[in-house]
Amino acid sequence: MCGITGALDLSGKRIFHQEQLLNMMNAILHRGPDEEGIHLEPGVALGARRLSIIDIAKGHQPVTNKTADVWVTFNGELFDHPELRQLLSARGHSFHSHCDTEIWTHLYEEYGMDLFSHVKGQFAVQLWDRKENLMILARDRMGICPLYYTESQGWLLWASEIKALLASGFLMARPDVKGIDYLFNFFCAGNHRTFFEGIKLIPPGHFLKIKKGKIECHAYWDLDFPNQGEERRVRDSRELVDEYEALFKNAVKKRLRSDVPVVSYLSGGIDSTMVLNMANQIERNHALHAFSIGLEEIGPNEKSHAKESAELLGSKLTTVPINAMHLKAAFPEFIKAAEGPVLDTSCVALMLLAKEVHAQGYKVALTGEGADEALAGYFYYKTQKVGNWLGPFPQLFRKIFSSRVTRDAGVQGIRPAQQYMYESVGKARESLYSKNMCEKLRDHNPYDDWGINHPRIKAWHPLNQSLYVGYKVMLPGLLMLSKGDRVAMHSSVETRYPYLDEDVIAFCASIDPSYKLHGLKEKWLLRSLAMKTLPRKIAQRRKISFRTHLSQIFFQNDQSHWVDQLLSVESLKKTDYFNPVLVTRERRLQQILPRFLPRQLIFDAALTCVITTQLWHHIFFGGGLCELPFLGE
Repeated sequence: MCGITGALDLSGKRIFHQEQLLNMMNAILHRGPDEEGIHLEPGVALGARRLSIIDIAKGHQPVTNKTADVWVTFNGELFDHPELRQLLSARGHSFHSHCDTEIWTHLYEEYGMDLFSHVKGQFAVQLWDRKENLMILARDRMGICPLYYTESQGWLLWASEIKALLASGFLMARPDVKGIDYLFNFFCAGNHRTFFEGIKLIPPGHFLKIKKGKIECHAYWDLDFPNQGEERRVRDSRELVDEYEALFKNAVKKRLRSDVPVVSYLSGGIDSTMVLNMANQIERNHALHAFSIGLEEIGPNEKSHAKESAELLGSKLTTVPINAMHLKAAFPEFIKAAEGPVLDTSCVALMLLAKEVHAQGYKVALTGEGADEALAGYFYYKTQKVGNWLGPFPQLFRKIFSSRVTRDAGVQGIRPAQQYMYESVGKARESLYSKNMCEKLRDHNPYDDWGINHPRIKAWHPLNQSLYVGYKVMLPGLLMLSKGDRVAMHSSVETRYPYLDEDVIAFCASIDPSYKLHGLKEKWLLRSLAMKTLPRKIAQRRKISFRTHLSQIFFQNDQSHWVDQLLSVESLKKTDYFNPVLVTRERRLQQILPRFLPRQLIFDAALTCVITTQLWHHIFFGGGLCELPFLGE
């Protein structure tokens, strides 16, 4: 991957100063430490920081076509670039490199605005058509690669990270309380709204078309499922297992394409073990180096599982031990990388894992994210199924946990499996927000920011409806952002996701829900495939969610005082997001009440959001809340 940034004059052809562009690029140096490239012309500025992975010698950016009419900067990978190059060559296109960035100029020449239906992979891309005075900014289908944009002083600015936009000197950082509210409801960042006022994110599967100063956002792809009852079923399930194996093997094979060594993350669970297993089958004479995390008294420790899988598959294993002190010490650095408050403290562990990968000289890592989204791996899919069996009884719990905002929320009258979880944790914000915060959000419904409006969603099976919400909310807002791109690229590491391959996703979407959640057994199809090559105890190993303790991590008795400072009455009054009296009370209750109580679990999550929101505000809005340094200091 790389880091891209740029500017377009929306009203004329003013000159964008090179110094400003270089400042933006320097803010994302970590995304591309190998080289930099710029292109400047009246009204347009393009910048790229490169992490050299494909065609290291000739893959310089920006890239242009033969006539210098089309200019491209690109972050990510087109995994089928050899096949695309062959197809385009047969149609008369000639190439001067083997880098996938060059593919974009030829695709645009061949297909115009329809080019996105011909590409697969993970990408954020910019295309400038000088002849047509047309700028295109686009993001991949699953939201693996981010691309932010904003308007300021008559310019459209874009970048792979918000830090680059702030470094332009065109805008001041301002918080968006609606973005904060999104976190308190859905545990992640939004797909379009960010935590910064006026700064937006291109949604997954969308592109911006900018012409004559007009900015239009278009969807070029969306996930679809068959109508309920019309999903694919077969007489012999082995047929599906074999088909899934071929697709998954091809997905892994394409993600091994690299001019630098590839490694693999490994937890010892079925998802990551199958990625490593398939990769080592493909690389018969070279088992991939595996990297794992060993949590020390802050969450489930899968160290023995990872070791067992690595030894079975013949891979060298590096395990990074992580304890509460490590997480707390690294949290400020993580929030700077994530550019927003984060609930999931385990993201920090993945940042430390990527640091180790980089320290050992690697740039590319395969991961197991995405299997749970395709094959119903999370607990709430089982809860939904049990709820459907029980009929009206779950409505009692809904009345208990619902708040004013969430009581009628959902998607087009549909309540996905995640809804009870969202409502229970979301309700806590009513007990923590300040009066001013509540007033600002009085007429705001956070569910409006989902942007989910698929015309066929009511025709799908309930499980598929919930899987769709997972793909649209938590996958891009947490797993691909705070747990994916940000923590990996912070250490110049590109992560690749075989389970998010377009063909794998389409296949899983087409099959009957019973092949995903079989009774109450999650990921039945993947487990059936694993049984062909792995011991039963690994193939049928129960899912252990990778998670670390939440708010209690911040209250460990050590020498840092910044958490106390962030939660002081003075600091809470300065931000005015939260009620100091109520936050202080909840902190005390977390220390004295049993942690297994549902109420404690809910406010444990909410208090973590409070702490990380305060920390984010301190870092990005000029400090003043604690002793830690802030952005620009």
